[in-house]
Amino acid sequence: MNSTALLRTCRQAISAAIGLALFGCAAIDVKTETLQKTEEIRTAPEATPHRSITGFTAALRCMDITLGNYGVRDLSVLAEDVLDQTKKVNAGTSDMLITAVSEMTKRSRAIRLVAFGQDSQNLITFLQQADSKNAYAVNPQFDIKGSITQLDENLIQKQTDAGLGFDSGGSFGIGAGFAKDAATNILALDLTMLDTDDFSVLPGVTSRNAVVIYKEGTGFDADATIRKFGINYNMSLSRAEGQSQALRNLVELAAVELFGKLTRTPYWKCLGASGDEPEVRREIEDWYAAFVAKPPQLTAWFQNQLRLRGYYRGAVDGINSRALHEATVAYRTALGLRPDGGLDLAFFTAYLAADHADVMAKSSTPFTMTLSANYGQTLFQPGERIDLVVETGADAYVQCYLQDEQRRIQRFFPNRFQRDALVKAGTPLHLPGTMLFEFVANRKGISEAVACFAAGNDLMQTLPGPIVGTDFEHLPVTSLDEVRDAYQQIAGDQFVERRFHVEFE
Repeated sequence: MNSTALLRTCRQAISAAIGLALFGCAAIDVKTETLQKTEEIRTAPEATPHRSITGFTAALRCMDITLGNYGVRDLSVLAEDVLDQTKKVNAGTSDMLITAVSEMTKRSRAIRLVAFGQDSQNLITFLQQADSKNAYAVNPQFDIKGSITQLDENLIQKQTDAGLGFDSGGSFGIGAGFAKDAATNILALDLTMLDTDDFSVLPGVTSRNAVVIYKEGTGFDADATIRKFGINYNMSLSRAEGQSQALRNLVELAAVELFGKLTRTPYWKCLGASGDEPEVRREIEDWYAAFVAKPPQLTAWFQNQLRLRGYYRGAVDGINSRALHEATVAYRTALGLRPDGGLDLAFFTAYLAADHADVMAKSSTPFTMTLSANYGQTLFQPGERIDLVVETGADAYVQCYLQDEQRRIQRFFPNRFQRDALVKAGTPLHLPGTMLFEFVANRKGISEAVACFAAGNDLMQTLPGPIVGTDFEHLPVTSLDEVRDAYQQIAGDQFVERRFHVEFE
């Protein structure tokens, strides 16, 4: 074969090889079949809505507002190390959880999270030591336990390749080929809430979610999907992020879900789901069934909620009363329900779906309040115990703050020992009384001050997060005047303030 013929033959072979390669890469779709088979493993094939997300930051912010609106506060929760049972995921899962909860409580300060790791001997020892740590320390009420439970790599894998070779029959030959592959991984996270009294699992307060990570070609660029409430949350993972970002999204979703279930708040709204979703309806029905099994809990839940809305002014004691019945009738009517249904599932469902800002009412009746200490004592010795007494001329909701000798501010009532802020007319509130903390005049002889605020409605869910804070912890405010200004902005002139100054002899 002469050189001209050989060159022409080579060009034809190269053109054919390149054309075949380009056609094969364009024609062969490995992604569709791979994802279809993976989805068939996870769920039955069905059409579902899709949402493109980068993370659940907006959901965490929404939960922060929701916890405040539903009056959730002073929850003390222990977070154990979230282990990787698969031994394949190299990521700081526990730190991701701590960050998520912190983001979820910026305004509401509803949750006090205590991190527990390998530096402590064991959980029991920690809880025993907490009792004597300081005057305000108490055992956390709940404990988060869980792990990365699943990482199935290359669960479904498909690879297609082809090639073309040409041999001139002599010493010269040429070839070309192409290949395309795709695979899916499934990463799962399971978290559970325990009661620290006996380390029993709280029924239904769990989060179990998985993410499907799709990879195509030889790179690490991938897409990921989390399915929840019939919604597919889709995200793109960069080469640098890999599966760690998918894990972070699982952790943030778990934080929203776990604390929503614990506090019986409509967390699904923060995930873009509605009460019409079958999974949401089942969740609400399960919550209601658990309440019905213990009727005083259902009654107490509505007592607390209707008090937050200004419709009920009685005690949160789990006992039905005429006042609760009247509040129920009024709020059912405001929600467009039959007034005679009582505390039924329809009311419970409608309440969780409602925009309560439209139906809240506030008291406009002023009342008197007194604040005193040690039966009228005004001067104290350094280190002397102080007992405060608050009395109101009408049923009122009271919040009290301390400004210590360093001018730091903290809220000490209501608190984890007595969450009910209602003070009945003619029934003195003793602080600390039977609550497990104490007031002791500082040993430096520097003046301190206490301010108590009272209103006809519980204002805690409407106050700014820095003013509510966490009980017995320092607030990011500089004075009691700043606290008073926040109350005035919320309640106008429909609140009463009394102060007591701790002076020394």
